[in-house]
Amino acid sequence: MLSTGLLFTSCKKEISNNTDTTVATESQIASEDDAEADVVYDGVFDNVVGVDEEVGLGGGIGIFGSANLADDDTGGIQPGTPNGVDSIRCFTVTRMPNVPGVFPKTITIDFGTGCTGPDGRTRRGKIITVYTGRLIVSGSEATTTFNGYYVDSVHVEGIHRVKNNSTASVRIFTRTVVGGKLTKPSGNYIHWNATHTNAQTAGLGTPNFPLDDEFDITGFAEGQNKRGIHLLNWSRLIVNPLHKKFTCRWFGRGTVRTTRNTHTALLDYGTGGCDNQATITIGGVVRTITLR
Repeated sequence: MLSTGLLFTSCKKEISNNTDTTVATESQIASEDDAEADVVYDGVFDNVVGVDEEVGLGGGIGIFGSANLADDDTGGIQPGTPNGVDSIRCFTVTRMPNVPGVFPKTITIDFGTGCTGPDGRTRRGKIITVYTGRLIVSGSEATTTFNGYYVDSVHVEGIHRVKNNSTASVRIFTRTVVGGKLTKPSGNYIHWNATHTNAQTAGLGTPNFPLDDEFDITGFAEGQNKRGIHLLNWSRLIVNPLHKKFTCRWFGRGTVRTTRNTHTALLDYGTGGCDNQATITIGGVVRTITLR
């Protein structure tokens, strides 16, 4: 009986430890996948507002940065220039109608079969955005869909919307992702829906020079991922605003709480540097991760 009791206790303890490990692993996976989706769709935002000053903010944001300069040396295409590729870019930008100042306007960024941007990522396929007006004007919106669009080996889908909700004193963009999906070559995927508010904190004195712009981002998201035969659901809340500079693809600081069932993970982006390192705290244990 004593031997049986010791065996039962040992097995019970082992099961408990394995359960704790599984919970921690799943919480970390949910937090990491949420962060990956955030980075990908935040990159879409940069590209949508970075096309040029006719529809966005221009000034070399996102893929229109210094590594892909256009003829005007700003990374943007001047309104009314012919459609097509220049001598430096590896993507094309098409506008319909191709008449300055006429809205709604559809901008298609076509990366062809592969185009490596200034961030080192290779994109292919198309980003298609319909602008109701210049995004620098309050009330204007931009709705983006994707056609065979990949970032590296990840297939990106969904609807990405941006609306300028600025006031007289601060520039504000509301961003939503509906039906977002990132699919990996293995068949694993991340479903992601999110609503974010980007409030500008620096660069307001230079409205036509977005490279000095900085934003605090608040909001929430919900997601589901598939890993093999397992499905994980989670929700996420930005606890402390994420700080983003247009000159950096990563969030510099801020914390995000991801909740899966009753278990939470706290993702901390650091103290303001531009790097792909962050920490995840689960059950008092801190782990350092590399963002993708």
